[in-house]
Amino acid sequence: MLTLPHLLQNTVQAYGRRRAIIDPAGELSWNEYLERVARTAGLLRGLGLAPGHRFATLCRNSVRHAQLLLAGFWAGVVPAPLNFRLAPAELDAMLEDAGCGAIMADEEFAPLFERAPLSRWRDRVVLVAAAPASGALPAMDALLEASPRLAAHESRENDVALLLYTGGTTGRGKGVRLTHRNIVANALQLARVMAPGPDDVYLHVSPMFHSTDLKATVVTMFGGGHVYLNEFSPRSVLEAIERNGVTIASLVPTMIVGILKEADPRSHDLSRLRLISYGTAPMDEQWLRKAMASFGHVGFHQCYGLTETSPYLAILDEAGHRLGLDARPDLLRSAGRLLPGTMVRFVDDEGRDAAPGEPGEILVGGPQVADGYHNRPQENATAFRDGWLHTGDVGRLDQDGYLHILDRKKDMVITGGENVYTREVEAVLQRFPGIADAAVLGVPDAKYGEALLAAIVPAGAPPAPEDIIRFCRDHLGGYKIPRRFMFVEAFPRSPLGKIRKHELRDIYLASGPA
Repeated sequence: MLTLPHLLQNTVQAYGRRRAIIDPAGELSWNEYLERVARTAGLLRGLGLAPGHRFATLCRNSVRHAQLLLAGFWAGVVPAPLNFRLAPAELDAMLEDAGCGAIMADEEFAPLFERAPLSRWRDRVVLVAAAPASGALPAMDALLEASPRLAAHESRENDVALLLYTGGTTGRGKGVRLTHRNIVANALQLARVMAPGPDDVYLHVSPMFHSTDLKATVVTMFGGGHVYLNEFSPRSVLEAIERNGVTIASLVPTMIVGILKEADPRSHDLSRLRLISYGTAPMDEQWLRKAMASFGHVGFHQCYGLTETSPYLAILDEAGHRLGLDARPDLLRSAGRLLPGTMVRFVDDEGRDAAPGEPGEILVGGPQVADGYHNRPQENATAFRDGWLHTGDVGRLDQDGYLHILDRKKDMVITGGENVYTREVEAVLQRFPGIADAAVLGVPDAKYGEALLAAIVPAGAPPAPEDIIRFCRDHLGGYKIPRRFMFVEAFPRSPLGKIRKHELRDIYLASGPA
């Protein structure tokens, strides 16, 4: 059975005495950890949560947060991890949408429930802290003492296991229903390329409310250990890798760049680290080359996926990175090859299949594709059609089977009747010596319909626009060259580093053409 309780039971049978948790509070074997998970499942039932009910977590990365998520799977209760960086009104909307019967929250977030709109949820809040400073709200440890060990609920493969809210760059997040089959199948798909084993130690750095954290499921499947970092900083990542013998670190490009700018990987003992897995946003080729040189022996994987695919579709593996360094530099910007069992199509705006090698919207089928969106019938009808997930990404497959992501469909700019893929333009701008980072987007234009705006974070004094245009002429067709520019100190980003282009567009339109 492809269910998460069965996966945990199998791990304990095969690797029960191996390390599951490495933490300052002490190590736990898989035998010991499953006992805690089963008792925590009993706690959830004691809160009145029956199979199929939902509860929220509002927590940073921690062993306790992981324990709660696994306990939900064990009890057949559906966790909904929420982004603690959201505004109270946004959290309230998600709690209402999910219909959460309980909220497990870190103590630092307890004050949010003292005032509207979240005050109406206060009587459902349980603090996750071991010894909360305030006794005003019930605490997890006190409830655990009175909770029985719960036997695993016999979930079915197509039962919803997890409700993850998309952290998209526009609009209100949608709750994605991921089934047991989705999550376990994606772990199996990742197994060959990640090659995990019981000696692996996985560092959880990306926030656990994001689908990226599901990558760790394959490490659990093969008896590896887990380390949780509650907040990112370049130094804390390197220290955690060194201190805990981490072998696999999952990072996002902004984290890798931050490490290279603010710390020196070569000043730490990273001898056990074998793999850095990155994704969620493209990584500039120059920074990727620097990272691969700075980390020396460490292999790199680029992962492409969506929350709706549990989360991965394709991987650019270590061999692909090595090939990209030498003979095929274009591969360093690709998403790699499709995972086993993943099918793709490329279609135009009328739904017709594109010719081989030609770009089109990426449609995906496979066992990792989600059950759909929670309470969103209209969005379901648009995104999940005829057995295919419409990703909203534009891409193509080259003759060697590598997937190239050209743009988000909504980010593609049509100027004067020509399609411009903004990622291509950004890649050129990022090579200009005076530019630290660049984002390209479309803005209204009376003559061409849309014009290209380059939002630029300068590396020092802002470069002259005419110099940028002159540089671009050597690399881009004329219609792809931005003629409008906006210089900013930093880009507004999502928690995982995605640039919020709609906010840049609003800033530009509010200030008028530069």
